Amino acid sequence: MGSRGSNFGNRMSFLMLSMFATMAWLYVAGRLWQDTESRVYLVNELDKRTGQGKSSISVDDTMKIITCREYQKRLADLNVDLEKARQEGFVPKHLVENSVTTKKKLLAVVGIITMFGRKNNRDAIRKAWMPTGTALKKLESEKGIVIRFVIGRSVNQGDSSDREIDSENREANDFMILENHVETPEERAKKTKLFLIHAVEHWDAEFYAKINDDVYVNIDALGSVLASHLDKPRVYIGCMKSGEVFSQPKQKWYEPDWWKFGDGKSYFRHASGEVFAISQPLAQFVSVNRLILRAYAHDDVSVGSWFIGLDVKHVDEGKFCCSSWASGAICASA
Repeated sequence: MGSRGSNFGNRMSFLMLSMFATMAWLYVAGRLWQDTESRVYLVNELDKRTGQGKSSISVDDTMKIITCREYQKRLADLNVDLEKARQEGFVPKHLVENSVTTKKKLLAVVGIITMFGRKNNRDAIRKAWMPTGTALKKLESEKGIVIRFVIGRSVNQGDSSDREIDSENREANDFMILENHVETPEERAKKTKLFLIHAVEHWDAEFYAKINDDVYVNIDALGSVLASHLDKPRVYIGCMKSGEVFSQPKQKWYEPDWWKFGDGKSYFRHASGEVFAISQPLAQFVSVNRLILRAYAHDDVSVGSWFIGLDVKHVDEGKFCCSSWASGAICASA
């Protein structure tokens, strides 16, 4: 009995040693294979450079090549993990929604900036130029234009103002409600920025346009103008202007940060806030840099300031000047 137990123990020890030896062999073989690949790569690089009149690869170049190969390996491993996560359903919710609802790239997402107590303005827009119900969905599917009224929440969340907007939205289904934005006139520039951020994160479009809720628009003409600028990668379209910076608090267009605009107190060129549009790369820029983009007292000046120093095409589009329909404009102020 003791002899059998001893033999069994010897066999187990032998099997364990064999397993460890096999694992060690696989590890060493793997390292040697990696080293061989690196050497072959370095030799190829040496041959290339020798043919170009260089006798050897410097130490710095060698380290860069090895580091590059390590990064390539890590990237390959990450791609494997990402693909596995996708197969198991671990993807952002809004990406899933977009993949289901947005089959092709939209032409434009249009945000109509509105406020509490302006239902009459919204109803007038719905009657004049903004489709409703199935016609709104048809505009999205056939012409690639999404239109939404943009509003935040009341400072007293859940009060009658919020309830009225929720009720109106249940009936019309044409709002973009910025849940994390408190609706105040002083925060109009911030609201415009949040609209662009929300829109670019939820819709894949060529352009993102902002319109005031007291402006009437020929939506077909707007689409035609935007389509004519598809060949410009970073474009900022609007009725361009500049002008005096008002430094006195009693003045209508007072700018508290007036001193930042130099001794001449003159604004840089920017689009009127009534109607403007930016291409997708600029909207993405606003989204990525949301925390460091300065908001001034007026939203039109704020938007213009975000693109200073960038390689942006400013298009002074006369049709976006909403002073008169007779001038050929696509819009008019109420």
